[in-house]
Amino acid sequence: MGLACESQPTTSDETVVAGGTVMLKCLVEDPDDSSLQWSNPAQQTLYFGEKRALRDNRIQLERSTPNELTISISNVVLSDEGEYTCSIFTMPVRTAKALVTVLGIPQKPQISGYEMPIREEEMARLTCRSSGSKPAAKLRWKKGIKDLKDEGTDVMEDSNGKTFTVTSRVEFHVTKEDNDMEVTCTVDHESLQNTERSVTQKLQVYYKPTAKIEPNPQYPREGEKLRLQCEGQGNPVPQEFLWEKEGSDTPLQMNSESVLVFPFLNKSDSGTYVCTATSSMGSVIAKYNLDVNGTYLTHEAKGSDDAPDADTAIINAEGGQASSDDKKEYFI
Repeated sequence: MGLACESQPTTSDETVVAGGTVMLKCLVEDPDDSSLQWSNPAQQTLYFGEKRALRDNRIQLERSTPNELTISISNVVLSDEGEYTCSIFTMPVRTAKALVTVLGIPQKPQISGYEMPIREEEMARLTCRSSGSKPAAKLRWKKGIKDLKDEGTDVMEDSNGKTFTVTSRVEFHVTKEDNDMEVTCTVDHESLQNTERSVTQKLQVYYKPTAKIEPNPQYPREGEKLRLQCEGQGNPVPQEFLWEKEGSDTPLQMNSESVLVFPFLNKSDSGTYVCTATSSMGSVIAKYNLDVNGTYLTHEAKGSDDAPDADTAIINAEGGQASSDDKKEYFI
């Protein structure tokens, strides 16, 4: 405030975080041998010059001169907010007001509403809530590094009549790429002084399995041992594998084993082998075409019904891979 006359006291408004300390300074250019006094919003005298008037150990004298009276209030609480008055006892008494604003620190946010796990393509609905802020805090969302737009924010006054609870909601369809993704809710408030207060929820997404068949060795010979590994992926990972040979009425193998073993390859092993991998999210089929002709072997694999056929590899009698220009067939 500017000076209205020589003996007009001056003060300044102050903002303090709950639990912090606020300094109240009152200055006067020409005190005219008059005393300065600080009083609280209830008009109780705190200090009259150097003399303490209110028994409150949080309130301390910082400086008292004919031109200045500065006091401090520590461990500030919300009820300390209001207009404080500095008075100089001239004739007439002159006063200046200092508005003390107390910021309520928001509590760490909490996320609710998430049911783990969630299936792909389902709608995830999350709620974030933070209490105790004054003024009302703002909440923001991220999924990974991308911002999420909320579906609405509610602000409700707390039971103390001074602070607020803020609630924000988001919803989005999940995909399998969201598995293990972190959704973060962050509270922004001036009382946090550039520090971040947030909570994170990791998503667990169930999605359909995929499968492919891998041979070992890659280019087996007639008479060798061959292992076909049905590699199933998904969440949850497939735990049941059914091996069949197309054209055969009897399954070759049905258990948790994903490997089909041929101890000694011969011509009768030729055919298309089918692995059905099953999880709680469904089943998927992978196929492997095996063709044993005399002393050479051709094979091709498919990872799924809609995947392209793998290149056919032709192995000559000496074990080298023939070029496309001079493929030869050897029979016994």
